[in-house]
Amino acid sequence: MKKNLHPEYKKCIVTCACGNTFETRSTLNKLHVEICSVCHPFYTGKQKLVDTAGRVEQFIRKFEKSKKMQDDTVERKAKKEKAQVVKQSPVPVAEKKAATAEKSTAKAEKKTADIEKKAARTEKKPARAEKKAEKTPQAAE
Repeated sequence: MKKNLHPEYKKCIVTCACGNTFETRSTLNKLHVEICSVCHPFYTGKQKLVDTAGRVEQFIRKFEKSKKMQDDTVERKAKKEKAQVVKQSPVPVAEKKAATAEKSTAKAEKKTADIEKKAARTEKKPARAEKKAEKTPQAAE
């Protein structure tokens, strides 16, 4: 091997999150691991929550944050609705109801007028047909 090219391979002390320590060889002096063969569920046969780099705590914080945001949104909507109720007075509501009533009566009147016009047209059509029928036999004679 070339000199000063490769790192020095030396004895290393590995410390686990469960408290277990053992010695191995590495380019580092000390290693800290989260799980080892003593506490790993595969080797122990016991179910254990394995937390990699604080993922569980990170998820819990994120979930709490999203829940807080949802609660804030609900509160803001409630405040907004209360403000709208205060702003609205009963007078505009009554005016709106009157306006819609006027519109509905105008539509009803228009519909009845249209129906009367159609009825008048249908009454004229048979009279026209009778006149045509009377003219044709006379023309044939």
